[in-house]
Amino acid sequence: MYKILIADDHPLFREAITNVIETGFPDTETIETEDLESALALAQEHDDLDLVLLDLNMPGMNGLNGLISLRNEAPTIPVVIVSAEDDKQVVLQAITCGAVGFISKSSPRAQMTEALQQILDGNVYLPSDIIRQSDQDSSRRNRRTSEHPQIAPELLSSLTRRQLLVLERMAKGESNKQIAYNLHIAETTVKAHVSAILRKLGVHNRVQAILSASDIDFAQYLRR
Repeated sequence: MYKILIADDHPLFREAITNVIETGFPDTETIETEDLESALALAQEHDDLDLVLLDLNMPGMNGLNGLISLRNEAPTIPVVIVSAEDDKQVVLQAITCGAVGFISKSSPRAQMTEALQQILDGNVYLPSDIIRQSDQDSSRRNRRTSEHPQIAPELLSSLTRRQLLVLERMAKGESNKQIAYNLHIAETTVKAHVSAILRKLGVHNRVQAILSASDIDFAQYLRR
């Protein structure tokens, strides 16, 4: 049984996401609120929450500052951003600020359920369709490059072909389970590859690897 806080100022969406949760995760207790101030209070009152679903644009949020405030006030409770935003940079910034996932409000019911299952299982969820977006705005790309430097070619060259394939799918937002299925290998093998990738690239976690690898031309390295 899970306990989930839904923080969103749109009653119809709260009703919709509650329905998704009740159908996919029977016996789950849901708590609803409509602004950041009450979300912060409820997170402190209910320290046994398994998850907070946080709307990016509800009253009090001030962009990602609301997420940062919630993470500071209740650091042990996982937070997922649920938003109508579909910009790749917003998704990556939310993860960088401490969210464990990003669910688009336009996602089909089955995709929302799968995302919630991944997150409740302890994984980070990134919407693969958004992560695959190319950066059309060159100034945005340049800004991101300065914030998240690209991986040096010699470090990429140190990866085996299978590790490159795993990293490529990580950069597309796939979970370990999805990578295992697509590459026809065991999930434990994927986890071992991910650990080796992080070590070889000198990054601390999966999100840092994704941020650094999002614009790599993998075909160039896989032609070796």
